[in-house]
Amino acid sequence: MLCFSRRAVVTMITMSLLSTGVARAADVVDTAIAAGTFKTLVAAVQAAGLVDTLKGKGPFTVFAPTDAAFAALPAGTVETLLKPENKAKLVSVLTYHVVPGKVMSGDILGKKVMPKTVEGQSLAIDATGGSVKVNDATVIKADIAADNGVIHVIDKVLMPQ
Repeated sequence: MLCFSRRAVVTMITMSLLSTGVARAADVVDTAIAAGTFKTLVAAVQAAGLVDTLKGKGPFTVFAPTDAAFAALPAGTVETLLKPENKAKLVSVLTYHVVPGKVMSGDILGKKVMPKTVEGQSLAIDATGGSVKVNDATVIKADIAADNGVIHVIDKVLMPQ
């Protein structure tokens, strides 16, 4: 008996629909929603008013912290960031996780790079060892393709300086 994961089935259906011209791949926001492990990130993107931007043409490279990464922040951090009066800070934190362009893991394999984020500061990415580090976060899943970019899952929330 063949057994496929939910993700494999979704991928096969999506690819089938793409090949027939019926549908197109999801953007980075819809891809994050479909993954189910980015509820906090999606809520923050909505609160920051960045949904339309991240559904735009792109391409974008998003370093997406999991719900567990947000839960590991000091108590009250997420709640404070989601308050309307802290929207500018929230936008800064979220755009620090986004690099313009589509950077796949193979593009940086064996390299150390310092790409500039949408927020304006640079990230320190080290792909020379056994794992890929983004500042002090580790990429736990790479190359989740979207029609307007790529998502790399990270285990910590990145905070701009």
